[in-house]
Amino acid sequence: MTFVSEGTSATDRAERYGSQLVKHFTHKDLEGSWEDGRGFVRFSAGLASFTAAPDALRLRVEADSEEGVERLRDVVERHLVRFGTRDELTVTWSDSGSEN
Repeated sequence: MTFVSEGTSATDRAERYGSQLVKHFTHKDLEGSWEDGRGFVRFSAGLASFTAAPDALRLRVEADSEEGVERLRDVVERHLVRFGTRDELTVTWSDSGSEN
């Protein structure tokens, strides 16, 4: 079973922030990629993916446990909020769910 949570961060600079997140984590020797407004980072706890929309950065985290999803949400959100301090970025997450 895979647990999933999706989030949104309102910004008109989603491409910049998505790219910055992927670059940051891949510099820490994690697998990841950013191309054409979409990207991902593979963590030991699971997968985080990002999609740039004109008005927001869309985030999705998935893991094998609810705890893993919570850890990924926390690390991705903390980094995005820190990178977007000037723009006062926040993330609104949906409730965690599961997929078979």
